Amino acid sequence: MSQESWRPSNAAALLIPRARGGRARLATFLLLALCAMALYLAGEPLLPAARSLTFHFMALEIRALLKGICYLAEEIFHLQSRHHGSFWRVLSACFSLHWHGPMLLICGSAYVALLHGDGQPLGLHLGLASLCELLILALGLQKPSAVEISEMSERSKQNVAHGLAWSYYVGYLKIVLPRVKKAMEEFSRANPNVLACRETWKLHILVPLSCDIYDDLEKADSNIQYLTDLSETTLTRAGTKKRVYKHSLYMIRDEDKVKLWPCAVEYATPLQSLYAMSQDECAAFSREDRLEQAKLFYRTLEEILKDSKECAGTYRLIAYQELGEAETHSLSREILWHLREQRQEYAMYEENQPHNPSVTLSSTELNLQISDADLPQPLRSDGF
Repeated sequence: MSQESWRPSNAAALLIPRARGGRARLATFLLLALCAMALYLAGEPLLPAARSLTFHFMALEIRALLKGICYLAEEIFHLQSRHHGSFWRVLSACFSLHWHGPMLLICGSAYVALLHGDGQPLGLHLGLASLCELLILALGLQKPSAVEISEMSERSKQNVAHGLAWSYYVGYLKIVLPRVKKAMEEFSRANPNVLACRETWKLHILVPLSCDIYDDLEKADSNIQYLTDLSETTLTRAGTKKRVYKHSLYMIRDEDKVKLWPCAVEYATPLQSLYAMSQDECAAFSREDRLEQAKLFYRTLEEILKDSKECAGTYRLIAYQELGEAETHSLSREILWHLREQRQEYAMYEENQPHNPSVTLSSTELNLQISDADLPQPLRSDGF
């Protein structure tokens, strides 16, 4: 299999789930319309149907009331530590007072009005409804499904992955990415034949979905060779004087052993936390949870960086799934595919730009626009 024809077998677009849309809500309205139509076509008398409907609504509100009472019995013991000593905060946390209170009054009043002629006392109806709802709560029959929990966590951004992605961006990427191109320009001036391809002057961030990270990239793939470190950035941060930030430059060798591709690359370090959590029994974090959170980490980080103006054009996220021990050079092929893709994207951009022959370029600008690949090459080259 040649390098030119190789493509990532697990492309990020196929691996990373998109944010959930509103299809579940649309399905709810559709089923509601179908249900109403079925009841209409059944030809049932209006009064019994209205009585049953209001009773079910009242039962749902009774469940919310009883559930709130059960939670109140626990939260009252955390009045100071969780609710700052405010009893109103406790009530607001246990009961949705703005919605369930009025609904319970309306449904109760409507049911009493429609109960005439039923022959059974109102207390019996309320008692049976309360008994049924308490049994449902006691047996845990109304626990949210895994999909509901996942959707609620994603919408409220309370997943582990959300916190890790934001911490990684605010505490690291937002600091180092705006300085990446400057560091590469300094290196290129000292080594003009190494970093000839400006469109790859980015920090390539590896996101393995297995969260298995090598401290030494050369051990992960023998076709990845360490070259040098780019210039350091020294800042005083969080009480640490002269904290050092730096990136390593690697040479990626293709399978033909002919060309070396320079690239600043590193792993997304927060994935180490996800991997450690899956190995610790106290975290109760399964491999399935780890994979889901790794995908969500990638998607969240991608969304954050897309909205970051200061980081634009300074990074390339590379999400991938390891192909197993048999594929010893899958990582280098993954990186090479992205490097070639960036060159193709740049070439297409240049082709779409209008040509203006009246514009004159200085000798410095001209040298930057012509890569070494356009010049006569020996059989073996350390640049491109």
